[in-house]
Amino acid sequence: MPFKKLHSEIQEKLASLEITTPTPLQKKSIPAIKSGANIYCTGLEGSGKTTTLVLTTLQKLKFQPEGNSPRAFVLVENNEKAAEIYKEFFKYTRYKEIRVYLADEKMHVDTQKSEIFEGVDILISTPKRMNKLFLLNGISPSQLTIFSIEDAEFLKNTNAYSALMGITQSINKCQFVLYADKISPTLKRFESYFMEHSRVISV
Repeated sequence: MPFKKLHSEIQEKLASLEITTPTPLQKKSIPAIKSGANIYCTGLEGSGKTTTLVLTTLQKLKFQPEGNSPRAFVLVENNEKAAEIYKEFFKYTRYKEIRVYLADEKMHVDTQKSEIFEGVDILISTPKRMNKLFLLNGISPSQLTIFSIEDAEFLKNTNAYSALMGITQSINKCQFVLYADKISPTLKRFESYFMEHSRVISV
C-alpha cells in the first residue's frame, strides 16, 4: 500500500485526517513519483491528484526543513488556487518545522524576496509571480528537487506558458510532475523541453 511506505509523520497525519485507503490513482502514482521520474499524472476531478501532490512533495523533502532555498515548487493557475493548495499543505504541516510559503500576487515582491531569503522549503506560486521572482533573483533553484504543476491545463494560456518556459530554462535538474485531467497537445509538447523520458500515470 502506498501510504505505508510514506514518511512516518505523513502516515500519522493521514491517520488523524482519517485517510486510510489510497485512491486508484494514488496507488499507481505515488510509487511512480517516489521513483524520481518525470510524471504526467492524469485523472478526473476527485481522483486524488491534489492529495497526491501534497503527499509526494512532503515525502520527497522527508518532511524536514533544510537549507534556505526552496526544494519544491508548486505552480498553480491563479492566486485563489494558490491559497487552496496552501490550505491543503497546512493540514499536514501545521505545528511542523517544514516551511511552506505562499507567494501571494497581492504582496509586494520585495517583501516576498526578503521572506523567501529567510528560508523556504516549499514555494507555491502562479507562473507570473514565480517568473518575476526569478527575474529579480528572489529565488534560487539550486536546491530544487521537485517541481509540481497543479491542474496544468491552464498552461494553454500563452502568458502562463511563456512564464513557465522562462522559469524552467533557469533550472538545471529536478523532477517534474504535471497533474491534469488528460494530456493535451500543450502538455505533450513539454516532452521536448523539461518532461523528457516522462511516464504517464492515469486512471
